[in-house]
Amino acid sequence: MAKWTLFLMSVLSSLYLSNAYKILVIFPLPGKSHSILAEGVLNQLSRAGHEVTYVASIIPAKPIKGVTVINISDYLKLPAHLMNLKSIMDNKNTDRFSHLPSMLNMSRNAINNVPVQTLLSDKTQQFDVVIAEWMYNEVYAGFSGVFNCPLIWFSTVEPHWMVLQLVDEVPNPSYTVDILSGNVPPLTFTQRVMELGYQIFGKLLKIYVSSVDQEIYEKHFVSHIRNRGYPVPPFEELKYNGSLVLSNSHVSMGIATRLPPNYIPIGGYHIDPVVKPLPKDLQKIIDDAKHGFIYFSMGSNLRSKHLPAEVKQDLLNMFGELKQTVLWKFEEDLPNRPSNVHILKWAPQQSILAHEKCLLFITHGGLLSTTESIHFGVPTIGIPVFGDQFVNVARGVKKGYAKKVDLSYTMAKDLKVAIQEMINDSRYMKKIKELSFIYHHRTVSPGQELVHWVEHVIKTGGAWHLRTHAATTPWYQKVYLDLAIVLLIIMIAIKYLFRYMCCSNGKKVLANYMKKQN
Repeated sequence: MAKWTLFLMSVLSSLYLSNAYKILVIFPLPGKSHSILAEGVLNQLSRAGHEVTYVASIIPAKPIKGVTVINISDYLKLPAHLMNLKSIMDNKNTDRFSHLPSMLNMSRNAINNVPVQTLLSDKTQQFDVVIAEWMYNEVYAGFSGVFNCPLIWFSTVEPHWMVLQLVDEVPNPSYTVDILSGNVPPLTFTQRVMELGYQIFGKLLKIYVSSVDQEIYEKHFVSHIRNRGYPVPPFEELKYNGSLVLSNSHVSMGIATRLPPNYIPIGGYHIDPVVKPLPKDLQKIIDDAKHGFIYFSMGSNLRSKHLPAEVKQDLLNMFGELKQTVLWKFEEDLPNRPSNVHILKWAPQQSILAHEKCLLFITHGGLLSTTESIHFGVPTIGIPVFGDQFVNVARGVKKGYAKKVDLSYTMAKDLKVAIQEMINDSRYMKKIKELSFIYHHRTVSPGQELVHWVEHVIKTGGAWHLRTHAATTPWYQKVYLDLAIVLLIIMIAIKYLFRYMCCSNGKKVLANYMKKQN
């Protein structure tokens, strides 16, 4: 009996392993929110039984079954000045693309290091697919060239023209907005001109980015491709060879957008379907909150302790005037706190938002926080700081479940007005519950969606059947410039033919007339 049991187990094990794929996941950006998204991908693929190699600068706190980590934390650091709230408040005129050089430099460092170069040079390493995070450049497409396998782009933001053009075409800026914009359709005349300007400037900027990507590709990828005996594809061909885009988005959070069949929204896949219980001390604070509580967090990268001292004191004074309990995610203790204000150096955000007494979420407007607020149905007050936070908050305001407060030295006063309005007006809660229903009303969970499409790309050899010709059709053919040239040539030919015929007939008429005169 024991022999048959062992035999059956070995058969089942072999069947299980035969469905396992080797997947390379590239999420090197040293930001906590990005690592949360990456670990969500790892967890979903691990549960499906796949073998994953993960290139990362923030290592998972606990080992994940089937995941091998390539640690590059020594080579990537997030520039401190980009995340300092006081520096941002004192320099309002920061260029919207000031982060780009840092992003490019981090991409270079993510490839040009010993662990990654060792991985690339190891000819025994082979993968069935590469999943690479898109972050304003496409240099990670080089990994799919080295391992000669399909590429899946991962977008951490709502549908954006720079990502869409990798698998389809640039959407019309008259009704779609840039990810760094604060506009929301329908757009006014001025806003349409702005979006057109953003897109034109972005395209010019991409010329520079592409040249840097090309240099990194030739220096750090091409030799490995040759060593494996593969033909070296042009970088332009590689970056547009993505099988699909997995997008951390959903229509409930953003706006309805025309998407190609290989653009897959999976927003919310990182959220654990089982809400973890709150720590006992936090549970007691919430149980004692007779009037409910407000949760305040500026995210995982920004630090509330960097706020100017006077702003922190103004916020404490303002929160102390509220009857609601306030949970403030803060990195250090604050002296002389009002009795209703509680500091959380670490906050189990999903468990907090899931609690029925949570009335309001004050947030920086990051997409993870936006996703979780809609998932759990909690209205928000957004204090955007940089990146896509402005457009995320603007969409929330437009949808009717959020209000915006500017990051400023007087924001405590503005915040109090927003809190009182949202607490006393049931429309905000009603609207977020409606959107939460839309968010949850899907055919399958976003985690299942993620695993399905990754496996689909592998099983179909790159999902070529999902790719539209929009990405490969030249722009002059899209606008029928070649037809216009042909028509112009025909019109010119007709004009000259008509003129020639008129001149020939004229000469004959004149010759006949002269003969008659003679």
